[in-house]
Amino acid sequence: MSQPINEPMNESMAVAIEAAEGLRRAGVTDVVLAPGSRSAALALVLHQADSNGVLRLHVRIDERTAGFLALGLAKGGHRPVAVVTTSGTAVANLHPAVLEATHAGVPLIVLSADRPAALRGTGANQTTDQRQMFGDQVASHDLKPGDTDGVAHAIASAAGRSGPTQINVQFADPLVPESLPLPLQTGESPGEQGGHADGPPRRRWDRADAPPAEQIALGPRTVIVAGDDAGPLARMLAQRAGWPLLAEPTSGARNGRNAIRTYRLLLASDLGARVERVVVTGHPTLSRPVTQLISRTDVEVLSVRSSSGVCSDPGRVARHLDVVPEVVGADPSDWLDEWQAADVRLSAEVDRIADEPAGHPLRIGRAVAAAVVPEALLVVGSSQPIRDLDVMTTPYEPGGRRLIVGNRGLAGIDGTVSTAIGSALARRSSRSLAYMGDLTFLHDANALVIGPDEPRPDLTIVVLNDRGGAIFATLEQGARELASAYERVFGTPHDVSIESLCAATGTVYERVADGVDLAAALEREPRGIRVIEAPTTRDGRRDLDARLRALV
Repeated sequence: MSQPINEPMNESMAVAIEAAEGLRRAGVTDVVLAPGSRSAALALVLHQADSNGVLRLHVRIDERTAGFLALGLAKGGHRPVAVVTTSGTAVANLHPAVLEATHAGVPLIVLSADRPAALRGTGANQTTDQRQMFGDQVASHDLKPGDTDGVAHAIASAAGRSGPTQINVQFADPLVPESLPLPLQTGESPGEQGGHADGPPRRRWDRADAPPAEQIALGPRTVIVAGDDAGPLARMLAQRAGWPLLAEPTSGARNGRNAIRTYRLLLASDLGARVERVVVTGHPTLSRPVTQLISRTDVEVLSVRSSSGVCSDPGRVARHLDVVPEVVGADPSDWLDEWQAADVRLSAEVDRIADEPAGHPLRIGRAVAAAVVPEALLVVGSSQPIRDLDVMTTPYEPGGRRLIVGNRGLAGIDGTVSTAIGSALARRSSRSLAYMGDLTFLHDANALVIGPDEPRPDLTIVVLNDRGGAIFATLEQGARELASAYERVFGTPHDVSIESLCAATGTVYERVADGVDLAAALEREPRGIRVIEAPTTRDGRRDLDARLRALV
């Protein structure tokens, strides 16, 4: 324990100390801080907590980056993470990360420093009404200056719920102590008390009071859809019942013999038309064929509540379940055999196209998928890279403890680099990778602005650079009838040098020509953060997508 200071503790420091102690008691191991004046008490206390080994502190100059770094830490470590900001626009800059955490059910604790309530509406500097800044979907606490009991209760409540919580803490002058050190308890860190961040996942939705699983009958031609964060229960149900498993890359279920690699394409075939029942798990967002399947009125749809508390039911046709159902026995293998045989044939055709010159983006995705060895981490960006990965990833063997995550709650491209850095910091992995497009990388380039004393992971970021937005070429916006406007408002071309950007931030940079070179580069483990650029072109992306869909 530090030596106590002589002068009486002011209100701001007392609340900040109680906040740090509350975070430690709640099992929080990591806190992200963006600097500011009104949050000074929290900054000083968290710095000492980091020095004492009580918490691990990460400092960023950009609040949006800080929010997504905290999100990544929570995803990689499967435990709540706190992010601290000063007042005003600083809090609002967390909104994208908070929205993602809301729709993905990630426990993010926002400690927003504020002026006393009496200053609201007076024009005082950096003062706005920060209460419920993130809307009604996010739990919110507004605490008066000096409310130590309130901050302790709010943190305990936030750490125990799924999704984000805003704790708006009003700080009155004085904001700092007269001297250091502070009377902050050290004790054991949460990791020492209950395992480290890469230990058994702390799944917020596994409740002791969860209702018993419903038993469903065999018979109908059934498929399991595993969306983002579905977890292994989807695979286990598919294996027990003998049903095809249609698993997205970030589902945590894309392994085992029941997983169908080319499911997205096969849904357009006779097999897709013959589906009679779907069990939906996780949060599927990746493909229109899956959305159309789970919205069909002629199919029985059972949707299991995801970690965000929502049942995916875009067509409003599903019966909602709280937990994954159970079956007794298994259906005859004919249905699964058909899917597996078609998948083998179609996978060979997809690989043939990938090996052609026009298939270069698919080969990059295949090299990334192959590099995800057991115990590895992969954070994948939204838009085209995750779709390439989806069609090129051969299902892995069960038990490898691979963690593949993405920001699929709202499927935005923002904050992906920060999310990857946070996830890599939170999880001890045999290899940490990220895969994203150039616009996604540039959208969060501030993530590479890291102070010299800040923790850095060993992380390789693969950037598929086609100098613009490729995904729109595969959608309605890419139709030839809209070609005169397409390139500027959808293609959004740029001439940014990724190599120069990396040089400006002191980030190691490499460039590869093709998937073979990328595979070799990924075998070399980095020290710190490394960016590998894989240049390609958007020319022919629409035709490539059409060729894949035409295979069925």
